[in-house]
Amino acid sequence: MTSQIIPVDPFDCVVFGGSGDLAERKLLPALYQRERAGQISNPTRIIGASRSEMSHEDYRAFARKAIEEHVKAEEVDAQVLDTFIARLSYITVDAKSDNGWQELKAFIDEAPATLRAFYLAVSPSLFGDIANRIQSTGLITDETRIIVEKPIGRDLASAKVLNDTIGSVFREDQIFRIDHYLGKETVQNLMALRFANALYEPLWNSAHIDHVQITVAETVGLEGRAGYYDTAGALRDMVQNHMLQLLCLVAMEPPSSMDATAVHDEKVKVLRSLAPITEANCEEVTVRGQYRAGASAGGPVKGYLDDLGAESSNAETFVAIKAEIENWRWAGVPFYMRTGKRLAARVSEIVVTFKQIPHSIFGDEAGRVMANQLVIRLQPDEGVKQWLMIKDPGPGGMRLRHVPLDMSFAASFNERNPDAYERLLTDVVRGNQTLFMRRDEVEAAWQWVDPILQGWNNSGQQVQGYTAGTWGPSASIALIERDGRTWHDSL
Repeated sequence: MTSQIIPVDPFDCVVFGGSGDLAERKLLPALYQRERAGQISNPTRIIGASRSEMSHEDYRAFARKAIEEHVKAEEVDAQVLDTFIARLSYITVDAKSDNGWQELKAFIDEAPATLRAFYLAVSPSLFGDIANRIQSTGLITDETRIIVEKPIGRDLASAKVLNDTIGSVFREDQIFRIDHYLGKETVQNLMALRFANALYEPLWNSAHIDHVQITVAETVGLEGRAGYYDTAGALRDMVQNHMLQLLCLVAMEPPSSMDATAVHDEKVKVLRSLAPITEANCEEVTVRGQYRAGASAGGPVKGYLDDLGAESSNAETFVAIKAEIENWRWAGVPFYMRTGKRLAARVSEIVVTFKQIPHSIFGDEAGRVMANQLVIRLQPDEGVKQWLMIKDPGPGGMRLRHVPLDMSFAASFNERNPDAYERLLTDVVRGNQTLFMRRDEVEAAWQWVDPILQGWNNSGQQVQGYTAGTWGPSASIALIERDGRTWHDSL
C-alpha cells in the first residue's frame, strides 16, 4: 500500500542559520525529500540566511553536498535534485544589525501573496532579535509563520520572556514550536492505537495498567555540543520537552477531535496533573548520572569530563525519574522515565505494562505467566509489539511462552518512512499546529521541571558516575526495582 501524497501550496521558506548544522543535516534533506515525493509546488522558494558571506551558487553547492551526504544514495535522483537546487537562494543577513534585511525584503516581496515561513535554526538568544527585525522590516503578512526550535528557555521565567518576545510580534497561531519527536511516525501511531481501536482504550487506566516506562537512550557523547550541554544537562535537554511530550500522548484523555486546540488542551491537563517533585522527595524519585570512560559502539570512549575538557562538572548526562499523575485515570500508576548519553544502545521506546492476571490456572510446570506489554519503538526500527502469553507448540503438556505480535513499519508498509522534519515542515505550510507545542504547554512543562532543578541544587544532589556503554547508574536500577519492577530489556 502506498500513501497518498497531497501537494502543499507554494511557499517561501527563509531558514535563518541556513548554513548551519541543522539546515545541513535535517532541513535541506527533508525539503529535498518532499520535492522528490512531489509535495512541493511551484513557485516555492527556499532562502538561506545567515551572517556568512555566500553567493547563491555557493549556497546551492553547500546544499547539494548536504543532500548527497545526508540522504541515502539510492534516494538521490539527479533530476529531482537539480529541480530542488534551483529553488534555493541565499542572502547574507545579520540578526543584530540592519545588514541584509532590505535585500531580504526585496527578494521576498517579489512574491507578496505567497505564504512565508521563517525557520529560526539559530541560538534561542537570537529569536527575539530576528522576530523584531522581521516585524520592523515589514515582512509579516496574515500568511506568515515562524518556526522555533528548542530550547524554549532554560527555566519557566526565561521561557515566559521568550514567549512574550515572540508573542509580541506574532499571533499564537503563527508560532510553531518544534519538538521533532512529535513528527515521528510511531508517536502519531500511538494516537491511532489508542483512539482508533476498541481494544486498548477501555483498558487504558489504573485498573488494568501496572506502570509505564519511557526510555530515550543515546550511544553518542557530546558531539560538539559541550558548551550548551554543560549548562543544560539531560533534564533540560530531553525531559522538559521530548519525554514530557511522550508522557502526555500516553496519558492524555481522548480529545474531542484531532483539532490542534483539542489535543493541546488535553496535553496541558496532564502536565498540570503531574505530582510535584521538590527538595523533599527529589532524591527518592530522581537519579542523576554522568558517564565515565568505557566502551560504546564497539570501541573505547572517553568520560564526560575528558570530552568536556574540564576537571569537574555536576551536569547530568543521565536522568531517571519516577513520575506520577494525580487524576482518576492514572492514580497509583508510576511513569518511569530515563534518558542519557553513552548508554548501551540507541533506542527510544514507550513500554506499557499491563497488570498480571489475578490467578494462573496452569500450574508451575507451565512456566511463569508474564504480564502483557505494549512496546512502542520510536527508533531505531520503528514499530509496535504486543507481548502476549501463548502455548509453546508441540505435544507434551502445557508450556507457556511470552511472544510478541510484531508490527515493524518497514516490513508492514513497503515504502520509505519519512523523517519527522518532513512531516513537520509540511504541517507548517498547512497551518496545522497539532504536532507542535502551544505556549501554555511549554510553560506547564517548565513549571514541573523547575522545582526538580531547585531540589537538586538545594539538596546538593550530585551526579553518580556510570560506565559508558551501560544503562546508567546503579541507582536508576534501584529506583524501579524497589517498587518490585524492572527496566524493559531494550537491546
